[in-house]
Amino acid sequence: MSNTLITPSIIAKEALVSFENEMCMGGLVHRDFKKEFVKIGSKVSVRKPVKFVASDGNTRVNQNVSESMTEITINKRKHVSWTFSMQDLTLTVAEYNKRYIQPAAAALANIVDSDLCALNTDFYMAVGTPGTAPALFATYAAGVQKANEQLWPRKDRHLVMNPRGHAALIDSFDANIFSSKITEAAIERGATGKIIDMTVWQDANIKTHTQGTLDLATPIVATQPTANSITTTDVAVGAQTVLVGDIFTMAGCYDVNPMSGDAYRHLKQFVCTKDMTQVAGAGTIEFEPAIITSGAYKTCSAAPTINGAITKFDGVSDASVIAAQDRNMIFHKNAMALVMVPLELPQGAAFKARETYKNLSIAVVKDFDIDEYEDIIRLDIMYGVKTLYRELGCLLVG
Repeated sequence: MSNTLITPSIIAKEALVSFENEMCMGGLVHRDFKKEFVKIGSKVSVRKPVKFVASDGNTRVNQNVSESMTEITINKRKHVSWTFSMQDLTLTVAEYNKRYIQPAAAALANIVDSDLCALNTDFYMAVGTPGTAPALFATYAAGVQKANEQLWPRKDRHLVMNPRGHAALIDSFDANIFSSKITEAAIERGATGKIIDMTVWQDANIKTHTQGTLDLATPIVATQPTANSITTTDVAVGAQTVLVGDIFTMAGCYDVNPMSGDAYRHLKQFVCTKDMTQVAGAGTIEFEPAIITSGAYKTCSAAPTINGAITKFDGVSDASVIAAQDRNMIFHKNAMALVMVPLELPQGAAFKARETYKNLSIAVVKDFDIDEYEDIIRLDIMYGVKTLYRELGCLLVG
């Protein structure tokens, strides 16, 4: 029986299936879909949920509805291309898939996962000890505590770890604590199982972070802060830096229950959102979340104390500040978004196809290279990634 001729539609279908199966992070986050075609650089609007506060008494108290939107820029265009002969097109689907499509789809899936892992610098909550692989149960429990305090939904909580952290986890924990209710497909994608409300995954794309050189145990709050910035003073000599992704707390500013507004017993954590170089002992740190001390969107108990200490997350001195930290990621599905859009197919190509499924989309085009006198094929994807809710993410630092 002769082999079935490989068509562009078959290639696109097989590529999309392999692409979905190879993703780790891409399969765990919110995926929206823009049905019409957009070009690179276009923005997709995503609506965020409304929050209210309860009022006292019988008399109705009207509240202004404040719906917030966020935009996701479709700014990533990735492809994999290779050459082939006409004989290759007579291979069986399984042979062609194994030889070409699966490796190409794996490369595309890997770069999407990498882009999502790079969003770690948006998260402002963190637990663990920089430089120490997270092996103690108490470390994981601290991450769950953060999630519970911020009222994350119980469903769709994930912990994605690099191989170093994952090995420490497996070595330290009894395998019996993991849930056995996990599919073979999930295991193939790197899922270990479920532990203390989180499904654990392994992904080598987890990033490291090197903090700025400023010892944040020394600076103090110089003036009353704005919602998203603080002026500091320090006795440090020479230029000192605070970098995007550095996490710190400020004296007198405590975390709160996001619904009731009641203060917790620990200080609110903040993350630097713009690189800052402190010169002559003074500087301004820009950060998230915003300091909001009342209302439905209250984030902290009070503004930071004037002349109060600013303390970096790990609480140790400069020698450890500049060391690279592993940034394993605990998050709810809605913390981050992956938006993929269908690509327009070229009018002049005869061998072409596009497949879209589960808000993922991939295009395949074949053409002849007259300069090299050979057939070429390429798989293309176009997408954008963004953090939607910083409060639904927490770093497990190691």
